[in-house]
Amino acid sequence: MSFIIANASSNDLPIIYNLFEEAIKFQKINNYIGWNDYDKEFIKSDIQNKLLFKVSDGDDIACIFSICYSDALIWREKEIGNAIYLHRIVLNRNFEGKKLFSKILEWAIQFAKKRKLKYIRMDTWANNEKIITYYKSYGFSFIENYTTPNIDKLPIQHRNLKVALLEFNLY
Repeated sequence: MSFIIANASSNDLPIIYNLFEEAIKFQKINNYIGWNDYDKEFIKSDIQNKLLFKVSDGDDIACIFSICYSDALIWREKEIGNAIYLHRIVLNRNFEGKKLFSKILEWAIQFAKKRKLKYIRMDTWANNEKIITYYKSYGFSFIENYTTPNIDKLPIQHRNLKVALLEFNLY
């Protein structure tokens, strides 16, 4: 398999929406803490702003993720413009076990280094020790738990959540 990471386009929206819906079903079936809903307008905005990426294998989208360059709502005083943030990583279950997060991390490391950033940061559900341990196995450090604000500036799926903040130090 030859995976390629590229910007998602509006043509990908039906697949992207399906990936979110399947992820929500998967989380519920397995009693995982997860999303209850997702915000289509945030997804469209990420595509327009070239912040939503797809990991593809040929014509198949294996995974999607978003990035941002500032996340002051969640990282507060730690946000000083020296990090890239990974958000909304959604796996196509047909590619389970392919270690796609390693591809995303390799890409993010190169992306951040080109921009002379010091960290790759992300957040995940604070009550999901399995996913926290998974990200830590890739070199992320646990920083703290934080409850996100319930405000319109955050996508629906990120409001009022208890999250674990994780950081990958590049230097």
